[in-house]
Amino acid sequence: MISEKQVIDRLAQGFAASSATDRLRLELAAMAEQQKLLDVSYRTVDSPLGTLLLAATGKGLVRVAFNREDHESVLARLATDISPRILRTPRRLDEAARQLEEYFAGKRRAFTVPVDLQLAHGFRRSVLLRLREIPYGRTQSYAAVAKAAGNPSAVRAAASACSHNPLPLVVPCHRVVRSDGALGEYLGGPRAKHALLALEAGA
Repeated sequence: MISEKQVIDRLAQGFAASSATDRLRLELAAMAEQQKLLDVSYRTVDSPLGTLLLAATGKGLVRVAFNREDHESVLARLATDISPRILRTPRRLDEAARQLEEYFAGKRRAFTVPVDLQLAHGFRRSVLLRLREIPYGRTQSYAAVAKAAGNPSAVRAAASACSHNPLPLVVPCHRVVRSDGALGEYLGGPRAKHALLALEAGA
């Protein structure tokens, strides 16, 4: 049986070697999972909004990040906030990638992949749970979301929860707008938010 130190050493070698092959990465990932040394898996996918970073724990999808967020910074934050035992392992995220592809193709209206909301706490998590109840192609105001989350006066906190949503797209914060109809803040930027609303409106 391979020792924990041997697995960690091979993981380090895999990260350091710029010429490491996909096969080596897969072998390292399999070893890490077998030895329970892998806490966060990640991969990137192409989308109409640019390259997306997907990350998952054993519980589910934990992060979706746009290019403008700087993927390297996102990975560094995940290593700090969740675990440094993080590795590029596309296989664990194949289903999330497939569902995103179907969504952008207009063939999916709801995501069914398990999610891990450990990066959101307190009222912010309550807001995110309510977002998944907003129907495809519909919008709600930040005030309505705050009320649904249990604190009608916390409109700004609801807006902050949406603008810091660790799982945009899958947890559809793009469906939340201001009471006057203005788009409001969005991690992917205003153009991305407008594009998503237009996609759903045209379905």
